[in-house]
Amino acid sequence: MSGSKDCGGHHKSPRKKFRRVITCILIFLLIILITILLIWAILHPSKPNFTLLDTTVYAFNATTVNFLTSNFQITVRSQNPNDDIGIYYDRLDVYATYRDQEITLRTRFPPTYQGHNEVNIWSPIIYGTMVPISPEYSVALGAEQMAGSVFLVIKIDGRLRWKVGTFITGRYHIHARCPAYITFGELSDGVLVGENAVKFQFYSRCSVSL
Repeated sequence: MSGSKDCGGHHKSPRKKFRRVITCILIFLLIILITILLIWAILHPSKPNFTLLDTTVYAFNATTVNFLTSNFQITVRSQNPNDDIGIYYDRLDVYATYRDQEITLRTRFPPTYQGHNEVNIWSPIIYGTMVPISPEYSVALGAEQMAGSVFLVIKIDGRLRWKVGTFITGRYHIHARCPAYITFGELSDGVLVGENAVKFQFYSRCSVSL
């Protein structure tokens, strides 16, 4: 009888050891997770700042009813305002809109890492050839262009990750909205930089949401 009891005890011992190892691993992982959450809560990353610096208009033709052809080169400044947190921009797409309707194709920025308090400057080209415009927007756009001023919004959509020490978070969606006034004719405040190119200087702060 004693032999059978000893044998049963030996069978239970490895299971207890295995459970203890698993428990220790789980506690260790929980401590790491709590530490990361505490660091994250203390640092509390601020959203990056985006600024539209200028827009060079190479083409803007709304004379064909319900269609728009446009070609811009924009300059966008991005700043990471955090002292201890880096930013991975995994994807950023930029495009122009008129009354929330896309009027250009989307241009993608190259993936970028932005260090603490670092500034990046991008100068992508965005364009659209004979982009369909809804009839009511087409009429309004033509009228605004004839009046000498068109209000556009340059939009940037994408995903980013935060880097805290060696810890890198999951992906967050980012949306930036940058107002841009394009003027024409006698009211134009742009500078001629080529035969058919006009450059408009801005320092337009973009609204950013995550």
